[in-house]
Order: sequence, then C-alpha cells, then structure tokens
Amino acid sequence: MAEACLSGLWLRFNYLDQSHTISQDLPDSTGSYWHGIMHRREPDYSNAKYWFRRTGDHPAMEILADKVKLFVTEVKLDRVTQFLAEGTWDPMAMVDACEAVARGNCAKQELLEKVAQSEWETLFEYCYSRAF
Repeated sequence: MAEACLSGLWLRFNYLDQSHTISQDLPDSTGSYWHGIMHRREPDYSNAKYWFRRTGDHPAMEILADKVKLFVTEVKLDRVTQFLAEGTWDPMAMVDACEAVARGNCAKQELLEKVAQSEWETLFEYCYSRAF
C-alpha cells in the first residue's frame, strides 16, 4: 500500500508518468484504481474504463459514494451528473461525465473537479490507512 500511496501522490501533483509507472506494476484492485484515474486525467477515456473494469468493486468506492451524495444534495444535477446522487459510485459514469465536459456537452466541470478531488482523497486515505 505504500507504493499505492506514492502513485497517488505523483498523480495529485500531476506527474502522470511517474504515477503510471507505479500503478501499472501494482497487481491489485487499488493499483488498477489509481491507473484508471490517471488515464481519465490524461485524458484516455477508453483506457481509463479498461482499468476501472479491472478495479471492480473497490472498498473505497462505498465511502466515496457516501461522501459525494452528501455534497450533491445542494446542487442541481443534469443528465450527465445524475449518477452522483444514486448512492453508489460508478467510475464509468464519472469517465463519461469528464469526457462530456471536455467535449463541451456538460457545464458541471467545477462539480466534477470537486468529486475527483474527493475520489483522490478517499482512495489515498484508504491506501494510507493500510500502508502501516
């Protein structure tokens, strides 16, 4: 998990290549999760989805879903961001929403950046708590 923390820290400060080098060598769902986030940020949406499929139902996703549900109660969601209120974390829908913003088909960039930050924090906390 210490290696997963390093991958997350490189990603947090936008060192995608360094994060990628570490996450691609982690043989578990946590490595796949960091790998998927990194490809979503590049952006390489289809590759991100590949890694999120490999991630499966990661334990951090349940925590993230609860966090996101709390801060979207005050926000008007659109068809692209409606998944945020569903009570479960859907990384594929997040990839689609980020792609929609990039293509100019969604005006919720600020909201999605806040969600992505919460996702990073949640996954990092998960890794950090297991690194010791």
